[in-house]
Amino acid sequence: MTGMKEGAGEDPFAEDSSTTSSDTSEETGSVEPEPIANAENESTSGSTSKSPQSQQRQSMQIPYKFRRDGVQDGRDRVPLFLQPETKRAERDALRELEDRFDDDVSLTDLREALVIAGLDQLDDVEEQLEEWGYGMTFDT
Repeated sequence: MTGMKEGAGEDPFAEDSSTTSSDTSEETGSVEPEPIANAENESTSGSTSKSPQSQQRQSMQIPYKFRRDGVQDGRDRVPLFLQPETKRAERDALRELEDRFDDDVSLTDLREALVIAGLDQLDDVEEQLEEWGYGMTFDT
């Protein structure tokens, strides 16, 4: 909003701000529209009084895929060793999900998603571990 003279006429952005905020009509006497002033204050100071609109903006988060700098950003390195059939199933799952999204899917993202899904489905994980021999007892 720099470059606008104070009191030089109507605010050319008045329609834009009225469609984005119901509070703007209360702030018509101010030099700058309130929502823009709040957005500038939030970006520079990080803490100001919160209007309902700014609280709504804060509750919306940018998905992890778009806010990271790289696929390893915010992750700890964990070694992973896979059996050949698991590796093939992982590759097939990656291709299927890329087809579903019509986009590339990071193998790291797929692996973490599989871990998270597995953590939500512990009964399925237990069943797999039993197939590998967990829970078996042998009389000696």
